[in-house]
Amino acid sequence: MNTTKPKSKNSAIESIETETPLPAKKAPKKQAAAKSAEFAEPESNVKKAESEAKKPLKKKKAAKSKVIRDSFSFPEEDYQKISELKKTCLTAGVHVKKGEILRAGLHLLTKLDIDGLKQAVEQVEKVKTGRPNASES
Repeated sequence: MNTTKPKSKNSAIESIETETPLPAKKAPKKQAAAKSAEFAEPESNVKKAESEAKKPLKKKKAAKSKVIRDSFSFPEEDYQKISELKKTCLTAGVHVKKGEILRAGLHLLTKLDIDGLKQAVEQVEKVKTGRPNASES
């Protein structure tokens, strides 16, 4: 057997590198795309513009407002009114939550003039703030 071993690892790598041919260099893709764009027909640009004009405009989503959690105390009668309003909405085919009913009331109150707002606020029973004591419930 007449096999020759390289004397060092570096010489083995050098012999492999010299034996394997290097691949031919390709033109960069950017140049190829630029060449094809140069020779494109001007009508194709017009067709692209027309097709883009026919596309429906996408509606931008409204920015979501931040939701804030809070708790309120209600007299029992007012809480029952919310339940009655929910039942009324359900019979009309509208599914509604307690929070949505309260927010709808706020929207209606903001549409009142100052005298109407004062009357509405005066009709509301004043409630102690905070949680009730264990002895009260």
